[in-house]
Amino acid sequence: MDFKDYYKILGVEPTADEKAIKTAYRKLARKYHPDVSKERDAEEKFKEANEAYEALGSPEKRAEYDELRKYGQHGRPFQGPPGWESRGGAGGGFGEGGDFSDFFSSIFGSAGRGNGNPFGRGQQRSAGRRGQDVEMELAIFLEETLANESKKISFQVPQYNAAGQRTGDTTKTLNVKIPAGVTDGERIRLKGQGAPGIGGGANGDLFLIIRLAPHPLFDVEGHDLIITVPLAPWEAALGTKVEMPTLTGKVNLTIRPDSQSGQRLRIKGMGLSNKQGQRGDLYAQLKVVMPTQSDAAVKELWSKLAEKAAFNPRTQWSK
Repeated sequence: MDFKDYYKILGVEPTADEKAIKTAYRKLARKYHPDVSKERDAEEKFKEANEAYEALGSPEKRAEYDELRKYGQHGRPFQGPPGWESRGGAGGGFGEGGDFSDFFSSIFGSAGRGNGNPFGRGQQRSAGRRGQDVEMELAIFLEETLANESKKISFQVPQYNAAGQRTGDTTKTLNVKIPAGVTDGERIRLKGQGAPGIGGGANGDLFLIIRLAPHPLFDVEGHDLIITVPLAPWEAALGTKVEMPTLTGKVNLTIRPDSQSGQRLRIKGMGLSNKQGQRGDLYAQLKVVMPTQSDAAVKELWSKLAEKAAFNPRTQWSK
């Protein structure tokens, strides 16, 4: 049998650390996943990457593989050191109900499969084959992150026959409770809600990628919210009270006299929730807005105000 260079398959150096190996594997697995890749040999490359990670992702297997690797001769049958055949067991190739080649099985045997693979693939069970994981993006409104109600979602789940051949898709509907403190891009796992297993194998998982929908009024900074509060010049100068919206209702905001454009006022505990159920803050950012039109009488008043105030906002330029 031919020697397999698992480092070359993953595209990493033999000196690569555990993190680099996992990163390389994830990149290849996403690229060649049979459900998303359109390349003709995607499934075979996916299996090769999976097998390479099974060998290199475990420190024990990697050490054993590295010991044998120095005997690998590319382009010729792999001989190995004396007595190496006793380390594993024969069989277990890609076509024998598994995701591993004869080379892998000859080193580690069928008992050596499954090392905590982050994609949940390649784990062999006598009861059958594990179902495929499903991933979908879920857009949620900021208000929904504070609600206790469940959210109904629908998604496509691939279906396979007993021989492992894909027969189509079916629509699955679930009521999902959004956990407190979710953030944009967070990945949530729903165990067993993916594709059904084959031959009695366990179901795959559903992974939800959270996307916070843009809000017309609020910007998000971590678990804090920012809202812009427009003020007329006289409101900023004289002070006023503004009825301001929040995610859960309205509050009265006091604007002190001589407030400045760009100033932030903090409303404690009116932001988004964190994982512990505590809410961040809401910041009201003041913005002085000029009238878009002024008649002659108003302009005259502005002129008188300018003379009376005798205010130069650019005095720091002369320092």
